[in-house]
Amino acid sequence: MNNKMIWVLILPLMLLLPQKSQADLQLGSLFTSHMVLQRDMAVPVWGWADPGAKVTVEFADQKKSGSAEASGKWHIELDPLAASLDSKTLRVSSEGKSGNYSVACDDVLIGEVWICSGQSNMQFGYGGAPEVKALIPKVKNVRSFEVKRTVAFVEQERCEGQWVDRIPNSAVALAFAHEVQVASDVPVGIVLAAWGSTSLEAWMPAAMADSVPHFKMLLKEFEENAEAQNQIKSALTGKQPWSRSDDVFMRRQSSIIYNAMMHPLIPYACRGLVWYQGERNTQSMYGMVEAPWYSRNSGIMKYGEVLTQWMLEYRTRWGRNDFHFLVAMLPGYGAILKTSPNVPKNHPTAHSWAWMRESQLKALDLPNTGVANTVDLGDEKNIHPKDKYPVGQRLALLADRDVLGEKIEAQGPIMTKVENRGKQLIVHFDYAEGLKTADGTSPRAFWICDGVGHWVEADARIEGRTVVLESPEVGKPKYVRYAFSGKPMVNLINAAGLPAYPFRSDTFKP
Repeated sequence: MNNKMIWVLILPLMLLLPQKSQADLQLGSLFTSHMVLQRDMAVPVWGWADPGAKVTVEFADQKKSGSAEASGKWHIELDPLAASLDSKTLRVSSEGKSGNYSVACDDVLIGEVWICSGQSNMQFGYGGAPEVKALIPKVKNVRSFEVKRTVAFVEQERCEGQWVDRIPNSAVALAFAHEVQVASDVPVGIVLAAWGSTSLEAWMPAAMADSVPHFKMLLKEFEENAEAQNQIKSALTGKQPWSRSDDVFMRRQSSIIYNAMMHPLIPYACRGLVWYQGERNTQSMYGMVEAPWYSRNSGIMKYGEVLTQWMLEYRTRWGRNDFHFLVAMLPGYGAILKTSPNVPKNHPTAHSWAWMRESQLKALDLPNTGVANTVDLGDEKNIHPKDKYPVGQRLALLADRDVLGEKIEAQGPIMTKVENRGKQLIVHFDYAEGLKTADGTSPRAFWICDGVGHWVEADARIEGRTVVLESPEVGKPKYVRYAFSGKPMVNLINAAGLPAYPFRSDTFKP
């Protein structure tokens, strides 16, 4: 989208945007009392003051000064801080043409900070997740900042929200925060920015149009849709709360959620982002279908490529290559697409969520990423399953190992190679210490193929750190698919009780 197009879109809407007063001192939205600051890395502090004003930040025996730019924006970095449960005060003062001002943020702790984002299963409250709700008496030193769910036509500098000395409402975020807090023994801060029904494209900045062709098309379509813009404009300036139809309509657009809910968080110091999203992008295999309009997105097979580009874009905007991403794999769900071959739901060629899980695992092509395997969880008929505790727990295990440096087993068995041995296929695994089944029976959900697409369920047995597969129906098996259906019935785990990751060894197109 060129600059002319952008200005054609935003100029009529500028009056809708909140304007910053520069006659006094303001801090970025995330700097409030009760906040948690990230330990062991530089901590940017920013805000607005009189142009040219001298701004001073004081915190934990540090005193740093700088000047506000011509726009009034100022940015000062604190040196890395040690974790602390001792309540501290962050003070910011300015000296400018309009006078001297000061702001204080009280009861500030230092620890581990994560953004938790995505769609409805990240937004899902702990009240609907019995295992997580039962955790609440045990949770300590966890604080939260929930970003107000809204949209904006251009990137916003500020968002609505407040740090509170309370747990996040999200079941997954709470389980994750509790487990990280127990492992680290430091305060944990969760910034919750989640909204149901949102696609990956909703959380993408407009600048990604330069590298993602379908996203450029979506933005162009939105730019040319005066009716859609007017509906959103009316909702934003009209009576609150919005109608259900307006709410759903806004959250299913591209980019405007990023503008309002994610951009204002940058570059707040944090370990990274926990991402539970993907359901909205499972409505087609290759995306950009004509109808329904809200399914015009990357689709299952393109999702992985777009996801990795999105991660790289966020790292660029935060200015940190070590900005960590933890992805919650989509759990079991039985629905299949209308485009699916005429096969049973559990067949590995059905157009199911198995293909989305494969796309999500492409996140591992980048460093500083993790994908929590949830293929053994979920509900065949409910897209919002209640078993949220193990999702948060497994995400936290990855954080404990990869970020906190804990020497633990954090993931289940991962296929490393498939060996052809005549009538048998031998599947080799990493993270397979104590390879076994959860119920003591033979491994399930393995399918083998003769090389031309004839798939049958395999007889499977464990030998050490491998699984041996065969079937009297396939004389010379060539390929294997494991847990490759919407709601597979799996039982293969390692000694830590963590499930084996789904995989396929073939490269057939769906």
